Amino acid sequence: MAEIPYIGATDVSLEWPVLVEALRAGHLTPRPEISDQFLHRGVDTLLSRAAWIDGQGVAVKSVTVLPENPAKGLPSVQGAMLLFNDASGAVEAVIDSTVVTKWKTVGDSLLGASLLARPDARRLLVVGAGAVAEGLITAYPAIFPGIEIEIWNRNAEKAEALAAKYPQVRAVPDLEAAVARADIISTATMAKAPVILGDWLRAGQHLDLIGAFTKDMRETDDRAMQRARVFVDSVETTIAHIGEIMMPLASGAIKRDDILGDLYDLAAGAAGRQSPDDITLYKNGGGAHLDLMTGKVILAAYRANSA
Repeated sequence: MAEIPYIGATDVSLEWPVLVEALRAGHLTPRPEISDQFLHRGVDTLLSRAAWIDGQGVAVKSVTVLPENPAKGLPSVQGAMLLFNDASGAVEAVIDSTVVTKWKTVGDSLLGASLLARPDARRLLVVGAGAVAEGLITAYPAIFPGIEIEIWNRNAEKAEALAAKYPQVRAVPDLEAAVARADIISTATMAKAPVILGDWLRAGQHLDLIGAFTKDMRETDDRAMQRARVFVDSVETTIAHIGEIMMPLASGAIKRDDILGDLYDLAAGAAGRQSPDDITLYKNGGGAHLDLMTGKVILAAYRANSA
């Protein structure tokens, strides 16, 4: 029996265009069956997410979330993903969850931008200064060559420290002014109240929302939802699960029909930007099917590097 590889953070390197193309192609295959499970012990959580896509395989990613770990010098989130062969059902790999999430989260937004942003987009604003923000900084130039990047964070020192690592990145102090200059705005925060206001947006922009992942989180306001053509990465994993979409639906600010499609519709050409003046809004929810698609690319790269 062949040894099942464990793929950690230092075991694989991907090219962003390769991942984005694999995710696009993956959304031309049948829609997945998806299941999420949560177990709790006080403030601690075990999250298990599973996806089965006929023709692609099965993935089950389980992570523990222990908020008190950082005080002990330990990561708050730890876990791994099992990747199963589609034909035989055999386990093909165990992949560290941080590796999957790193590539999946940014790849999700890159695919959304490649399908929705104007092709002539020349300036990106990254809102946030954490690991996802840094991933966006390194990834966007691979899909939008020559793009200029500005970064804003509530803690200006963190934005300046991150910008200093990259010659093409500039930290900016005025968020509203930076939004006005940007062609693409990508938010990667932990906000529970809007950071980007709809009245700041102008014609032709693309707003990519990454940070909100719970029912009580959102990064933009109702006005942005009303002004934009709204899309999500997956209808099944966002509309009833993420505050960014749930709150404006519950208040009546938007209706279900105002959500014009997801990556399956966008990849098939059944939905998308209709005019250069459209404001497009994309909610990155990061479902388990994206973990599966990303895991397959990671495994292929690992095998190629090991050959």
